[in-house]
Amino acid sequence: MLEQQIDPDQLAAGKSQGGASVTYKVVLFELENFQGRKVELSAECKDVRVKTLEKVASIVVDSGPWVGFECQGFSGEQFILEKGDYPRWTTWTNSQRSCFLMSLRPVKVDGPDHKLLLFEGAGFSGRKMEIMDEDVPSLWGYGFHDRVASIKALNGTWVAYVYPGYRGHQFVLEKGDYKHWNEWQGSRPQIQSVRRVRDMQWHKRGRFTVPAPAPAPTPTPPASSTTGSS
Repeated sequence: MLEQQIDPDQLAAGKSQGGASVTYKVVLFELENFQGRKVELSAECKDVRVKTLEKVASIVVDSGPWVGFECQGFSGEQFILEKGDYPRWTTWTNSQRSCFLMSLRPVKVDGPDHKLLLFEGAGFSGRKMEIMDEDVPSLWGYGFHDRVASIKALNGTWVAYVYPGYRGHQFVLEKGDYKHWNEWQGSRPQIQSVRRVRDMQWHKRGRFTVPAPAPAPTPTPPASSTTGSS
């Protein structure tokens, strides 16, 4: 598929750091729009209540990426959090199931390259789709389908979505093998779009945002008809 375009200076800087010196920083707020009590983190947190927060309703990610979770102990629905501001829950999810998060951790990123293998069946069986250095808003659009039962994340970190257009429940896929959909916390073998997670060490473009749907064309008014008098 399409090759990813990377600024040579950014790539050189990333290689010189070796990936091991990546720093993580996130600021959590108890209320929306960065209000109320706040806590700054640089490492995982299994329960934000331990940090004196009842919940997290807005977030500023200074460096990351991070993955947030609906429940304590890194469980429940997942939310990818790349560098940027998240003033309320609709900026980190569109599934409309949970309006706050209760635990989060840094996401492992192993380098600037990305390669993913999707399999129709569990245990890496059935039809296969290879994705390299490209975001895919619809698997159907690339001749695949929505049944994905196992995955190999060979390079980079990815986030998969239940619906096309990067919508619905999210599943963070760090480098490794996922023999069954329950290994990425899926409730069924359904994925319809995937994209790369950008580490600011190599990709200095800020937080990914889902493109707004194209506006519907304005209907052309019907031509007026005139009736001649006899």
